[in-house]
Amino acid sequence: MLLHHALHSLLCALSCAWWLHSGAASRLKSPSLPIQPEREPLPFKGSSGCSFGGHFYSLEDKWHPDLGEPFGIMHCVQCHCEPQKPRRGKMMGKVNCKNIKQDCPALDCDNPVQLAGHCCKTCLQGNHPQTQLSIVEELHKSYNDRSYLSSEDVGPGESRTDFVAVLTGVKDSWLPCSSGVARVRFTLTRSSLTFSITYQRIASPSKIVFLDSDGTPAFEYRVPKGQSDMICGVWKNVAEPLLRQLQSEQMRISMSTSTGQREEVEGRIIKHRALFAETFSSILASEEENSAMGGIAMLTLSDTENNLHFILILQGLIQHKDKDPVLVPIRVQLLYRQHVLREIRANITSHDPDFAEVLTDLNSRELFWLSRGQLEIAVAAEGQDPRQISGFITGRKSCDTIQSVMSSNDALIPGKTGGVGSAIFSLHDNGTLHYQVQVAGLTSDVVSLTIELKPRRRNKRSILHDLTPDYSKATGQTVGTWSRLEARHIHMLLQNELFINVATAHSQEGELRGQIKALPYSGLEAPRHELPTPLAGHFVSPPVRTGASGHAWVSVDKHCHLHYEILVAGLSQTDDLTVNARLHGLAEIGELDDNTHMRLLTGFYGSKAQGVLKDISVELLKHLDQGTAFIQVSTKMNPQGEIRGQVHVPNNCEFGTRSEAEEEEEELDDLLAKDPEELKKDPHTCFFENQHYPHGSSWTPNYDKCFSCICQKRTVICDPVICPALTCSRTIKPEGKCCPICDERKEPKDMKAPERVDEHPEGCYFEGDQKMHAPGTTWHPFVPPFGYIKCAVCSCKGSTGEVHCEKVTCPVLTCSHPVRRHPTDCCKSDMMQADSPRYCKFGKNYYHNGDSWHPWVPLFGEMKCINCWCDHGVTKCQRKQCPLLTCSNITRTESSCCPECVGKHTIITF
Repeated sequence: MLLHHALHSLLCALSCAWWLHSGAASRLKSPSLPIQPEREPLPFKGSSGCSFGGHFYSLEDKWHPDLGEPFGIMHCVQCHCEPQKPRRGKMMGKVNCKNIKQDCPALDCDNPVQLAGHCCKTCLQGNHPQTQLSIVEELHKSYNDRSYLSSEDVGPGESRTDFVAVLTGVKDSWLPCSSGVARVRFTLTRSSLTFSITYQRIASPSKIVFLDSDGTPAFEYRVPKGQSDMICGVWKNVAEPLLRQLQSEQMRISMSTSTGQREEVEGRIIKHRALFAETFSSILASEEENSAMGGIAMLTLSDTENNLHFILILQGLIQHKDKDPVLVPIRVQLLYRQHVLREIRANITSHDPDFAEVLTDLNSRELFWLSRGQLEIAVAAEGQDPRQISGFITGRKSCDTIQSVMSSNDALIPGKTGGVGSAIFSLHDNGTLHYQVQVAGLTSDVVSLTIELKPRRRNKRSILHDLTPDYSKATGQTVGTWSRLEARHIHMLLQNELFINVATAHSQEGELRGQIKALPYSGLEAPRHELPTPLAGHFVSPPVRTGASGHAWVSVDKHCHLHYEILVAGLSQTDDLTVNARLHGLAEIGELDDNTHMRLLTGFYGSKAQGVLKDISVELLKHLDQGTAFIQVSTKMNPQGEIRGQVHVPNNCEFGTRSEAEEEEEELDDLLAKDPEELKKDPHTCFFENQHYPHGSSWTPNYDKCFSCICQKRTVICDPVICPALTCSRTIKPEGKCCPICDERKEPKDMKAPERVDEHPEGCYFEGDQKMHAPGTTWHPFVPPFGYIKCAVCSCKGSTGEVHCEKVTCPVLTCSHPVRRHPTDCCKSDMMQADSPRYCKFGKNYYHNGDSWHPWVPLFGEMKCINCWCDHGVTKCQRKQCPLLTCSNITRTESSCCPECVGKHTIITF
């Protein structure tokens, strides 16, 4: 009850001071507080001072109140123990608290910094290393400020900020008012904003829109079809002005549906300290139709006592039309199967309808129901217009992954065995925990596999759950469910306070150990629901006896780009200041010394590396598909590899990574779905044959069906269909088709009994040109914006409707510098024939004698006003000669090389 008294005293001091200052004291009665005051005895009889939150303060003492988790120290609130006039000869003390933020001085620097433990922002004086070091130390002083991660979890210059938003129906929208409620949790890392969305009483959303301070859409996210009730997304490369709006809580987010009756919910993005301590949560919704109200509850258990702290963020529940804030009575109930377990009545202000409270001393039944997701929290606005919202309390939900890397260096008795352990967990609403664990490279057989607390003493382990019965020695894996988690266990799990331990015959106390931690959602297409690839010194050739280990999620997307997330544990940071993650493409399994296809992924600090590798060779993609590729982490101590793991990623990337134009295909569906009015507003839209086409789209023009057109930023490019060469003796041209095909029909006298294979009735659909192709036809694939690619030939298998594409085989050349004579040629040719003139090399291109071209210069592109030609092995270039103009009114268009006269003019030529 100590926190009750502190919170009561603070709310009383702040609310009373505010109302007196605003002149409302004469109009309203003293507010009834959410917690009734308690009379606490002074430390000893006869002393003068103030009692606040279980602490005694002498007269004239000043302090910042500490309200405990999840609130922490209120640095912008200062309390003062003021001496009162003596009564009956005894000096008394009275606590007076005020908000001191308005007293912060005005700063004249551009980027003031909010230091932990300070209310007012500060100007940094210079970038001296010692100054920066003191800032870092300041950031880590306050235990209650969890908005900064330790240096082990983030790289240099990287910090994390969390935000939250409550989305409810929009009353002033042209759409019907929605009863849906959504909760969005955001994490900002550098310029990337990831978000996790859960929702109730609304159909599957189709679109998420971020709105700037003016209400203009700043970013739109299309929800993939088939996504579950948890939406995970990322907004990459947020612009600096929008980052400032986000930090100052000026941005909003809306979510809408497209199926059935269209609905929309919206809310403001805000920061909240409780996000760092939250372990339980609830979405509060109304049973009324078109209610446009809702809220969320963020809850956490005390670290040592069975007290449940919670904060409510309410939206639309309080109905008010007055400009001035008013006090509104509310009732908060904790329910189990409609039975009231706890009830709190309080007053909140209409302009700030947030509410914080503590439910003390939860009994064993209440804790059990809490762990099973069976407790319900209901909030009602009392008075003339009673309204209620409610929701069940479950473990905190997000797109983060609960996982653990187990290493021998992190064992209770550290070692260097070269083994590895890897685990992923999934917490369900009913309190059950599903786990998948794998181990490899151990020195002896596993004797126990357990989930534990942090040991109180070195060798005094505290086991919570035994996973050993589910362990398979043949696979080295454990798959099962822990169905008896207590509420305290769920709280500790989501606070990263649990560990997993692997004991072996040679290491009875544990050969491997790892902390169970949440890996923040990154936005990468990594299959986190699957067990990752284990990385160990045991897999290096020859094996490395190291205390480090790791695991990696690897995937290849539809653009043939490699997404990777690598986590390591047990690396000695004192010896290995830089860590490199490398991907090995091996010719054969077991040829570990072949570094031919080594590609650097990234350098990383701490324990995590992640990213996307776009420029991947066909050979490497093939090895990934065959399972002969390896992820390797090399260190200063082991530059040839300290830990390694074999990677198998099935893919369909026979032709390598796709072009940037192809990467935009996923956006085309959305663009094509736009109505004509929206297309007209797009500055990149093309207008052709009385129709608008979005940028990047391709189509067959009406004027000639044997052409294909593409739109490239207001420019329409049409190419004739290129027909592949045929080797058959008889060809036919099907009606309505552009290219001939081989006539494989036999004469009637040669035909046997009809053994017919039914052809696909519609032929084959090819994504490149977005056309149907008749069975048996062959064609060069059309790839926007490059047009037809002669280096590949595709064919339609009539029996299955499948498209098969393969590369054109080029002849083997013996010359040292084969060249591609024309850009559209598929194969290179020998330019060094004995009877041929010398060729020219310009940049990376080779040219025949007599060839001419416009040079291409990086950053400028093609220099159309300069002509170059090859003169017997010597490259010569000359700028176009412009005539001398004598007119006074001269203009120059962007497409011309020379200036021109406007109107009548005189030209003098040379």
